[in-house]
Amino acid sequence: MPDIQDALVISAFGLRAHGERTRVISENIANASTAALTPDADPYARKVITFENELNREYGHRTVQVEDITDDRRGEFPLRFMPDHPGANEEGYVRMPNVNMLIEMNDVREAQRSYEANLGMIEQSRDMISRTVDLLR
Repeated sequence: MPDIQDALVISAFGLRAHGERTRVISENIANASTAALTPDADPYARKVITFENELNREYGHRTVQVEDITDDRRGEFPLRFMPDHPGANEEGYVRMPNVNMLIEMNDVREAQRSYEANLGMIEQSRDMISRTVDLLR
C-alpha cells in the first residue's frame, strides 16, 4: 500500500507544478498586448518557468518543484506603429511584449496534458486503493 500512496504524492506534486505553469502561461497571454507606457520603458516581458527534480526528505522520493519564474529576455521587443500611444517613440513606434501567442498556446496545451496525466495517475491510484479495501472486506 505505501507504493500506491507514493504515487499519489508524486502525482500531487506534478499537479501543483503544472498548475503553476498554466498560471504563468495565462499571465503571458493576458499581457500579450500590454505595451510600454513611456518610450524608454520596457513592456511586459514574457515569463518562463523552470522546474527542478528535488529529493523530498519528508516523503523519501524525488518530486518536481518550481525552481524559478523569470523574465524571458531573449530577442527584441517587437515594435508596432501606434503614433497616438503614450509609449510611442519619435517615429511613432511602441515597444510591445515578446509574447508569441502560438508558443503560448502550444505551451498551455502541453501543460494541460501533463496536468491530465498526473490527474489520471491519482485516479488510478485511488481506484487501486479502493479495490484493495473491497478485497479486504
